[in-house]
Amino acid sequence: MKRKSLLVAFLAGSVLSAATGAAEDPALAAKALLWHERALTVDTHCDTPFKLLEPGWDIGQYHRTGERGSGCQDLPRMKEGGLDASFFAVFVGQGPRTPEGYADARDKAVAILDGMDAMYRKYPELCGLALTPGDARRLEQEGKRAIFIGMENGYPLGRDPEWIDAFYRRGVRYVTLAHTADNDICDSATDRRDPEDRGLSDWGRQVVRRLNDLGVMVDVSHISDRSFFDVLALTRAPVIASHSCARALSASPRNLTDEMLLALKKNGGVVQLCILTDYVKQPPADAGRDKAFEDFYRRIQETYGGWGGIKTPSERAKVEAEHDALEARYPQPPVYVKDAVDHIDHIVKLIGIDHVGIGTDFDGGGGLADCRDATELKNITIELARRGYTEEQVAKIWGGNVMRVMQQVIDLAKK
Repeated sequence: MKRKSLLVAFLAGSVLSAATGAAEDPALAAKALLWHERALTVDTHCDTPFKLLEPGWDIGQYHRTGERGSGCQDLPRMKEGGLDASFFAVFVGQGPRTPEGYADARDKAVAILDGMDAMYRKYPELCGLALTPGDARRLEQEGKRAIFIGMENGYPLGRDPEWIDAFYRRGVRYVTLAHTADNDICDSATDRRDPEDRGLSDWGRQVVRRLNDLGVMVDVSHISDRSFFDVLALTRAPVIASHSCARALSASPRNLTDEMLLALKKNGGVVQLCILTDYVKQPPADAGRDKAFEDFYRRIQETYGGWGGIKTPSERAKVEAEHDALEARYPQPPVYVKDAVDHIDHIVKLIGIDHVGIGTDFDGGGGLADCRDATELKNITIELARRGYTEEQVAKIWGGNVMRVMQQVIDLAKK
């Protein structure tokens, strides 16, 4: 059973609002923390698997918040923060659409999966692989973290349907069809080098159909608007947006428009709130910052083929230091949990409480001024309680909705 760590932490000292510096209403905070403990809490997207491949970084050890290299979560911090289950991303940045490129992408994906297998073997008392909602509930009752697997970017599939089945056998239970660049499956939301949005390809249609047949969730985060609607016209199962926000509140093309959200409701799917600051709240216009970061990311792409191509700890440390220096030179106004929950409010008002959840993008850029890592996820629950959400509604947002969708996808595949 869950250890009441959050309630103990609250009783040991006051809970503060990072946005105001003021003490929370103790009764409200205590109620919210109990709700947080009783819910099956599920984060549908994190990039923590990258940390598993770093020499010397140990997911079974506690890393202090804010220290360089600590990342946003490890198994002890997940437990402290009351996070029961997380979808660990097998992320491979988009590279050449060639046989050699596909082979390299598969090797990288397999290495990440091997790293997760090693984690289960090393820490069987702390975590386990989850393939179904039932697995997550069982592991939660055993006091372990449930680790689901999602593949972010269908690039490692190449154009070979056998690899869809192979990655399914390794435990992958959702596939984000594309990432920041167009691929063979579909167009990306953020790649307009070809100004035409070509949507889902013929190969992409094969991928969606096979994922439906296997009971693997189709993830529409990162894909273009036309690709999104092409998927919804084809799929026979509900879909997820594993880490996206509402475009009505933040104009990033990575977010979903109201039209897309309404289509998602009709499909029966769920959008999982991403707490990456630019998706939550668009920063003020700053041409100098935009140019500096554009140049930085271009160099990363040209030098390493994207973040995923950085091979050594020393190279990664150098790149991270350069990124931090740019952040210090071009500071942005802080973004808070209350800004993120504005997106939940908007989505709930538009399409209802049954179609929204949380996918932080921790260790992939996600994090807020008052929710920097897994230990601070309780602040989302406190804000939901402050706005009048009930315990039942909080439980749906924190995992009930996405677990319902996952089970529906599995059940439809059996038919």
